[in-house]
This record gives sequence, structure tokens and C-alpha cells, in this order.
Amino acid sequence: MIPFACAKIKGNSAFSHLRGKATFYANPSSGVWIEVEVNGLPDAEGSPIDSGFYGLHIHENGNCDIPFDQTGEHYNPEEAPHPYHAGDLPPLLGSHGYAYSFFYTDRFSPEEIINKSIIIHSAPDDFTSQPSGNSGEKIGCGVIEKCGSY
Repeated sequence: MIPFACAKIKGNSAFSHLRGKATFYANPSSGVWIEVEVNGLPDAEGSPIDSGFYGLHIHENGNCDIPFDQTGEHYNPEEAPHPYHAGDLPPLLGSHGYAYSFFYTDRFSPEEIINKSIIIHSAPDDFTSQPSGNSGEKIGCGVIEKCGSY
């Protein structure tokens, strides 16, 4: 598979060692394959945030200026309730500060998410609370760009 979109993920001020990447691959029939690899998650730094699970979402704005407060809401072009936003993704499971995930979604195409952001939250999404799953602080952020342009 050839990547279509990519994001370099960086941590906020409290988690400055957090680094990673997200890669988005177009599926030939529809949807997108998403690969996320992250190091420096809080449990590696002795943080009190140590559940091992972290919320993962696509947010509507591609602005990762710290403290990541300009990323907007979850990407939700259909105005669906949570957890049916297009940008609602499976949680990351971290181990010793590292997480790797590879999954498929048909909620959007790779073209739709260019100039949006991928966000890692400090807590897992509860898949119930409105409007966004009560997943805590934004601890990691990456602007999604067409691969090769970053």
C-alpha cells in the first residue's frame, strides 16, 4: 500500500517526549486504513495518567499549536451523535509508553481529512458521553497532510 496522508504527532508541554506518526492509506473500494505508532505516552514518564488506553480522534482543524486548543471538535460532517462521528477512532492501547495500531474505517476518505488533526487524549473514550466521549486532555497532536508535503 502507498500512503496517501501522513501526520507527525508531537506531545503538549506536559508530555514533550511524546512523538509518533499516523499514516493513512486509501482502500481501493472505499474508506481508509490507518496506522498509528507512538512513543512517550504518559505511562512511560511516571505520569499519574496510567490507564494504558488513550482516546484517538480526528479533529476538524489542522492547528497543532500547543496547547492544542485550536483543533476544534471531532470531525463530524454528518452531525452524528458521539460515538458515530466520522472522526471517532478506536482507542490506542499503550504499553511502557509505546502504542501501535492498524485499523480500517469507512467513515471518511483520505482526501477528506487533509488539513485536519489527529489527536491523542489522556484517557480512553467512554463511547457514551456527549459531545466527545470524556477522553480527557489533548496530549498529542499531528496535522494531517498529503504524504511527501511534510
